Amino acid sequence: ESDCPSLDEAHKLSQTQLLQRLTHGCRYDRLERPVEYADNGTKLPVQVYARAYIYFLQNLEAHDLQFKIHALLQLRYVDSRLVFKKVAPNRTEPIMGEQSLRDVLWVPHVFLANERSSDILGTAEKDILTSVSPDGTVIISTRISATLYCWMNLQKFPFDEQHCSTVLESWMYNEADLNLQWEKKSPVTLAPELHLTEYVLLDMFTNETMINADLSDLRHGAFAGNYSSLSFTVHLAREMGFYLMDYFIPSIMLVAISWVTFWLQADQSAPRITLGTSTMLTFITLASAQGKTLPKVSYIKASEIWFLGCTGFIFGSLVEFAFVNTIWRRQKNVELKKKNSKYILKSTFTPVPSRKNTSGNLQKSHSCTSLDAQSTITASNNSYNNYLTVHAFPSKTNSLLPIITTSNADSPDSRNGNVSIKIEDTSSSTNDLNKTNEQSNVNGNGWTTMTPQEIAIWIDKRSRFVFPVCFFIFNIFYWSFVYYL
Repeated sequence: ESDCPSLDEAHKLSQTQLLQRLTHGCRYDRLERPVEYADNGTKLPVQVYARAYIYFLQNLEAHDLQFKIHALLQLRYVDSRLVFKKVAPNRTEPIMGEQSLRDVLWVPHVFLANERSSDILGTAEKDILTSVSPDGTVIISTRISATLYCWMNLQKFPFDEQHCSTVLESWMYNEADLNLQWEKKSPVTLAPELHLTEYVLLDMFTNETMINADLSDLRHGAFAGNYSSLSFTVHLAREMGFYLMDYFIPSIMLVAISWVTFWLQADQSAPRITLGTSTMLTFITLASAQGKTLPKVSYIKASEIWFLGCTGFIFGSLVEFAFVNTIWRRQKNVELKKKNSKYILKSTFTPVPSRKNTSGNLQKSHSCTSLDAQSTITASNNSYNNYLTVHAFPSKTNSLLPIITTSNADSPDSRNGNVSIKIEDTSSSTNDLNKTNEQSNVNGNGWTTMTPQEIAIWIDKRSRFVFPVCFFIFNIFYWSFVYYL
């Protein structure tokens, strides 16, 4: 005890001398925590109060699931062994120091539970500020830089909102020895000049909890128990401006460009193929560049739904070209019951037989010639040396055709081997026939004939309307999903 320096007339001592006497080995052991006793004689845990000031948050790195923070972390607790207001009542100012003062004091070991890397900031010396008040209150302030892990849910990327936490946890002492609490007033403060380029800060909140550790998971090494933990969480929403200008609007334009192929003729293979493949490759390149910054997750993201939708529309324009080009090169005309979408599309997928009812209006007929003078025909069939039989036509068109008559084999001219054919003048009916042929290829029973080229053009015209309307409907569902679900 003779080696223990006296605290008499401590008000006359310098700050360094007073601190040396307060922390002398006879009075102070920096390896032991401050101990306070309850009325029943049990030991009370040290109450450590934390406060943080955030200088800036660096943007979340989705690829690595991390973010960077620069902050001032302040810990406050009471060490009754450092009280000097009784021995030096005239001293009202705290003892101030930096890391050298901190090194001689007991300091609670608090670590960042979700850190990937961290460091204490400082140039010539570490930015550590230590103060000891006359009542034994110790305040340790440290400027730190830390890269912290943040699990991100990217299902709605790039319309996602993230919650990223900074977790403080007691390392050595469990809840029986040390209890962490946030300061009641302004536990976490953000710098006024703090701005994020890709995110907007929606909210921030703090939390106090207990972490259970046992020997099986080695969370706290060889120690087990409940450990006090603090956390503050920032709620961030991703800004959409960059992705609209860099991804969504260009992709909409590429899809619209792929529709230009519908205005090109179906047999123009080179320009239509070039247009379709170039827009497809450009869009894939655009999407791959945008996705390089994201982790390889197994679930479907909102950006991938957009990618699949746009790819489907561009690919659909290529399929439409292949379809109409195949139809264009067909040789046979297509007969349709009615000229509408149902029958036109059906005729392009299935072979169409000849007009159903046309044969019912035709009469069977036979024609033959017998130029052999030795040929004999039975008397019952009225033998002829030479005869000509002409097909009978439907009654509706019979009046429009020229009338052909032949003389009987018994006539004088036919006996001489001559056959006379009389063709009556039907010029008055010819105009009616021409008018009929000029009509829309519709026969008497209502069937319509379309050329393959007409069908291909018809499909292209419908595609000019169907594709934009379907893409517009897709956009309605997509944007409703990302904003309201």
